[in-house]
Amino acid sequence: MISGDELQNTGVFSVVEALQLISGIDIRQRGISGMQADLYIRGGSFDQTLLLIDGIKMDDPQTGHHTLNFIPPIELIERIEIVKGPAARVFGQNAFTGAINIVTKKATSKGGKVSLYSGSYGQLHAAGTFQNGSEKRNVIAHYSRNTSDGYRYNTDFKNHTIFLKAGLFQDKKSPLTLLANFSGRKFGANGFYASPEAEDQYEETEASFLALKTKIQQGHWVLKPKVYWRRGQDHYLYLRDQPEVYENWHITHKVGASFDATYSSSLGVTGMGIDVARVSIASNNLGYRKRQMATLFIEQRLNFFGNILDLTPGVALNSYSDFGVFAYPGVDLGISLGTQWHLYGNMGYTYRIPTYTDLYYADRTTIGNPNLKPEEAFSKELGVRFTGERLSFYGAFFDRRASNLIDYVKPTETDLWEATNIQELLTSGAEVELSYPFRLGNQAQNIQLGYTYLKDDLETVGIAFSRYSINTLKHHLTFRYRAKLTDKIGAFLGVIHAQRAGVDSYSVINWSLNYKINAFEFRGTLNNILNTSYTETNLVPMPCRNGLLAVSYKF
Repeated sequence: MISGDELQNTGVFSVVEALQLISGIDIRQRGISGMQADLYIRGGSFDQTLLLIDGIKMDDPQTGHHTLNFIPPIELIERIEIVKGPAARVFGQNAFTGAINIVTKKATSKGGKVSLYSGSYGQLHAAGTFQNGSEKRNVIAHYSRNTSDGYRYNTDFKNHTIFLKAGLFQDKKSPLTLLANFSGRKFGANGFYASPEAEDQYEETEASFLALKTKIQQGHWVLKPKVYWRRGQDHYLYLRDQPEVYENWHITHKVGASFDATYSSSLGVTGMGIDVARVSIASNNLGYRKRQMATLFIEQRLNFFGNILDLTPGVALNSYSDFGVFAYPGVDLGISLGTQWHLYGNMGYTYRIPTYTDLYYADRTTIGNPNLKPEEAFSKELGVRFTGERLSFYGAFFDRRASNLIDYVKPTETDLWEATNIQELLTSGAEVELSYPFRLGNQAQNIQLGYTYLKDDLETVGIAFSRYSINTLKHHLTFRYRAKLTDKIGAFLGVIHAQRAGVDSYSVINWSLNYKINAFEFRGTLNNILNTSYTETNLVPMPCRNGLLAVSYKF
């Protein structure tokens, strides 16, 4: 978990940059400020990771490329909950390798914040947040705009975000929470997709959601009903100034309702939930498609020997109008060894439904496959946690055997690439994270260190040509140092060392310094101090050394 305070003190300006400093999470950016980025967990693909906002699933039926478009700004986040491995199975579709739930803040007082920053590549960002909270109701509203000339040819962008969260009838037994978000992006996409030589690509995306939820406590029951609507829009041009050459329009909708419940008894805690939704896409390339889907899960936490041992078996049932019905069981185990040590293990099945791009996409070189099957995996994890007064850490070993992985293959060089369930992949690895808070004089300091090792064994198949290439982070080392220099001055140092399979390793160092005086805060950030040359995806070169200066005012 990452708290909102941690995010505020890391010196980063986006959640994307913050997640890059977490071991086991691979964020592959195409440019600056998380302009277009993909989310991977423990070697999975961007289509195999689920994002939730306040427990509402943001999966995109077109493609996982749009997952991170829905992330709210840092100043609105209460915490980020990260679930890796088979423990994420209860979320259903697309939680193949894990899930990330972003919990947004609730207004507790009256006030707000305005901020402005500028820096390299003509970046200019302005934002305003207002909140008003009381016992009966609360509201928090945000608007921000972020622009840049681009760090190289055709990488300029214009983004804006609107967010609203309102709590109504907070003094009643059934308080209501309204969530609304809109994110619009327009950007040059030099080499972002297709061939790296495609320098004149351009894209505009919109990500919106609206939700209404409540929480009801009645005796031993806690009930959490939600209704939601999620919309995505994507307009892609192969040549920015010549849309007639090639363009794609996609608009997706997801309308649904979910009902989660927990019941506490002498046996432990019973968790259950159901989520039903209608998903559709209208596209000039993929056609008009729709599906009805439902996910039902139930799990029972059992406690033994005075809560020393806990066992949680569970199962998720999934129904799709175009794929049928599936059941995915799993079990979690925990053993407490005193107040500081905790052993845990989990194993279970996860899956991913093919996206509409996998099923129906077509261009001059590639075709989809409407006969694709869901990807499936059986995952296991065994770990230990230690929580002390001065030190905390965890270590884990894990593996994931995936089958029916979707690859693009062709029998001869002149054939079209076709999506096919062809690959089987065993991913195994180890992960460790350590946190050490201490003081220098009267000032608080904190060091966090993480490392993830991954090994992929891809089954050899008798296919002449295959697009599937393993470029996961074989070695991923992260280092974070948050320091208070004085009561008013703080600093942050972030280091990432990464090596992908078959690619030279690289190291990136980011540094920031902030100064607070009364209601003002001034911050300076220097990214990629070593001026490292590297790429994270599709051979798109990442920016050289760059910096930002920011000022904010709280009222």
